[in-house]
Amino acid sequence: MPRRRLGAHGPEVSALGLGCMGMSDYYGPADDAASMATLHRALDLGMNFLDTSDVYGGGANERLLSGLLANRRREVVLATKFGIVRNAEGLSSGVNGAPANVRASCDASLRRLGVNHIDLYYLHRVDRKVPIEDTVGAMAELVRSGRVRHLGLSEASAETIRRAHAVHPIAAVQTEYSLWTRDVETDILPTCRELGIALVPYSPLGRGFLTGAIRNADQLAANDWRRQNPRFQEGHMAQNLALADAIVALARDHGLTPAQLALAWLLDRGPDVVPIPGTRSINRLEENAMAARIRLSDVLREELRDLLDDHPVAGARYPEVSMGLLNA
Repeated sequence: MPRRRLGAHGPEVSALGLGCMGMSDYYGPADDAASMATLHRALDLGMNFLDTSDVYGGGANERLLSGLLANRRREVVLATKFGIVRNAEGLSSGVNGAPANVRASCDASLRRLGVNHIDLYYLHRVDRKVPIEDTVGAMAELVRSGRVRHLGLSEASAETIRRAHAVHPIAAVQTEYSLWTRDVETDILPTCRELGIALVPYSPLGRGFLTGAIRNADQLAANDWRRQNPRFQEGHMAQNLALADAIVALARDHGLTPAQLALAWLLDRGPDVVPIPGTRSINRLEENAMAARIRLSDVLREELRDLLDDHPVAGARYPEVSMGLLNA
């Protein structure tokens, strides 16, 4: 597995990481045994950049990873997040970027993960009620205490990234980025490049939609979060299926799977881009990992540009209630 660096002075990680959210939350029932087997296989393949959060499964995802970290901690570059608050029903009820919550959240994550430090600690969503300087200042104290090695932001605006980076170097910014979500290219990615910050795309396969396997929302489990996503709903699904079908056809023409084409496109955006596709299937993991070795030709790049121009995406990337937390 090729390696890339997170920021000018951040850790070296696998070119493709592994998003662990779906192992415990949002995408139907969990299967811890299958997820653990996938985690071990990821490390065997050299995919060492693992991404979790304290909010995934209400801490269950961090506890899942603790079983892997107990024996293979030295092989892992571990990223987790804090800031999203859930209510008693498990629904997101806001964001808390207060300094006291920074410290308390970190200590709680360390206990659940069973480790003495976190390699990359993200603010999961920006708290508009707390100056970013205060939140990142408290995060910087975690670095000085040795509990955290590097800092990151998720879904932050270009202005917020600049203000945060002035307080303490930011190694990575995580945001949604894929063949059907490219608004990051307007100002987020240029700002990161100016400041020497890596970009970590989540949902690089469009929450599985870009693989062409999802034809309607009825295929999804009753508790699958994607049922609430506008892009998976009637009124938008047909237009988005046209994009997915075009990707499937183009990938087939070049001897690739749709997932490999989508991931190779992201990796081709620059050496500072480190996607984190999520899966709990070993077969899908191995398929994704092969994308790190694919090099796009000029012809394929042009074909992809034409494809995207011809197939605009329908629908917002989150329900309306969540959109206000993005690019904050």
